[in-house]
Amino acid sequence: MKITKIKEDISSELANSFKNSIAIDTEATGLQIPERDKLSLIQICDEKGNVFIIQPDKNNYNAPNLVSVLENEKILKIGHFLRFDKNSLEFFLKCKMKNIFDTKIASKIVRTYTDAHGLKNLVQEFCNKSLDKRHGSSDWNKDINDLTEKQLEYAANDVIYLHKIKNELEKMLIREKRMELFKNCIAFLNTRVELDQKGFKEDIFEH
Repeated sequence: MKITKIKEDISSELANSFKNSIAIDTEATGLQIPERDKLSLIQICDEKGNVFIIQPDKNNYNAPNLVSVLENEKILKIGHFLRFDKNSLEFFLKCKMKNIFDTKIASKIVRTYTDAHGLKNLVQEFCNKSLDKRHGSSDWNKDINDLTEKQLEYAANDVIYLHKIKNELEKMLIREKRMELFKNCIAFLNTRVELDQKGFKEDIFEH
């Protein structure tokens, strides 16, 4: 696995190299975004398995090249639990993330034989790999060059398997004739993120 560390923004050359799809994930100082915590890292994996870990400028979060990728409707963004990542990226980078595939939503719709829908579960089932999640609770806000190899490996593992997982879940969605239902859920994610940002964390459809 090749990991490239980047500060502030990706280059225009790298942005233009992404053609069909990327896998994406984020790390933050905590889970209370935007009211308390901040976006710390953005991880991207291209279709060849190259991983790029970006540490944005936390003074202004100015990253126009990265934003151009997130807003490019021709590039599919694959993530796991994009409700959190989409919220973080859109709030801090002031953008609108378009064309997404959420592996957690897909798993819940089509893997009805289990209630285990975490990334670790999907990696185990579809990639036959066991993820080490011990470094998840880390200080991701320290300088990217001060992060340990284990921390960088943890961050990279959150994206390196997503292309394969997406392909397998997509086959299942088609087989079970639930692709349209999945697409409708993805379309609603824009509204769900807006509700989160306005403080509506609960399920508004509950009695």
